[in-house]
Amino acid sequence: MARQARAIQTRTSILLAAAEVFDERGYSTATITEIIARAGVTKGALYFHFSSKEDLALGVIAAQLELGPLPAQRTKLQELTDQGLLFAHQLQHDPLTRASVGLAMDQWSENGEAGNPFHGRPFQEWADRLTELLVAARERGELLPHVDPAETAELLSGAFTGIQWTSQVLCQRRDLTRRVIAMFRHLLPSVAMPQILPTLELTEERAVALLASRDAALEAEDAEADGDSAA
Repeated sequence: MARQARAIQTRTSILLAAAEVFDERGYSTATITEIIARAGVTKGALYFHFSSKEDLALGVIAAQLELGPLPAQRTKLQELTDQGLLFAHQLQHDPLTRASVGLAMDQWSENGEAGNPFHGRPFQEWADRLTELLVAARERGELLPHVDPAETAELLSGAFTGIQWTSQVLCQRRDLTRRVIAMFRHLLPSVAMPQILPTLELTEERAVALLASRDAALEAEDAEADGDSAA
């Protein structure tokens, strides 16, 4: 178990180092040598976990969807807005999330042919996650009758992408959470049943509370896993 824990820690260190280098230099100019030096690992250790720079970049991109365990809420629409609030918070504070979005949006935008293994992938995966939440919301009677979950998910995903890019250009995403809240307040009335809207909590403080709740859940999972291994 100790060896497995070290392997997980090494992989995490490599991903964080890669995220920092990709964020600073971009995919095309970043080198494996730089990432190895930043991570403080050997070349063998890096290639044990990742077969190439492309594979490493895919690992960083996957971080977009790794928001961790979030508590269930009274409504699925609250869970959907929670995803957006936490994602916005991580874009402001987490280099791994920031690099994943930078890679998805910028570094391969000029190579967006259908044969490219990265083409559209992160955006489709995020839209798929939102679609699942909206389908569940519809089943629970939270959506207006005309709402198509997949269509609405694509709209929300596209709006979020444009808003976070605008915030990045104007102020390095310092106002991103405020902009995301404004997006939800403008779009949700055309999606949600009227009685659901007053129940939704859309505040900048909620993102911080969600992060604390997620971290507490992860710590509890780790403690439980340590207890099982000791037994």
